[in-house]
Amino acid sequence: MADKTDKPQAEQSPDTEHMLPIQIHRQYIRDFSFESPTAPDSLALQETPEMSIEVNVSAREIQDKNIPLLYEVVLSLRITTTISDMTVFLVEIDYATLASISKDVPESKHHPILFIEVPRFTFPYANQVITNICLQGGFPPLYLRPIDFHSLYLERFKGEIEEAEKTAVADGEEASS
Repeated sequence: MADKTDKPQAEQSPDTEHMLPIQIHRQYIRDFSFESPTAPDSLALQETPEMSIEVNVSAREIQDKNIPLLYEVVLSLRITTTISDMTVFLVEIDYATLASISKDVPESKHHPILFIEVPRFTFPYANQVITNICLQGGFPPLYLRPIDFHSLYLERFKGEIEEAEKTAVADGEEASS
C-alpha cells in the first residue's frame, strides 16, 4: 500500500530546516600567481622546506537586481616555502565566490556566514588549485590542512564582537528598567 501524503509529491518542499542559509552562484579564481624563483636548483633539493601560510577573507556586497543579498567573498591564500634563505616556491591565490544569503537570515548573522561558512565551503576548491599548480611546477602536491575559519573570525573580529556584546547587554538592561 502506498503512503498517503497531504500534498502530491511534486508540491512537497524539501526539508528546509536542514538547508544552508546561503546559495553559491559562482566560484572563480580572481587572482593567481605561482613563482619558483630558484628553479631548476630547487627541484633537486632533498630537504623538507619550511612553509608559511597567510590567510585572509574579505567580503563585499554586489548590487544585482535579480539576486538580493548577493556578496562576493574572496579567500586569499599565500603560501611561501623556503629552505634556509632560499625561496623554493610561492603560491598566491584569491579564490572568489558569489553567494547570496537567504532573506530569512537576520542581518546580524550575515557577517559570520560570509567570513566563516562561505570560506569553509570554498577552501577545498582553492586547495585543489594549489595542489595542481605545485604538481605542474615540478614539486610534490601540497595538501593544506583544513582551516578553522571560526577561530580566525573570532581572532580577527574580537574587538567588534566584544563591543557588540556590551551594547546588547546595555540595551537589555535599559529595556528591563
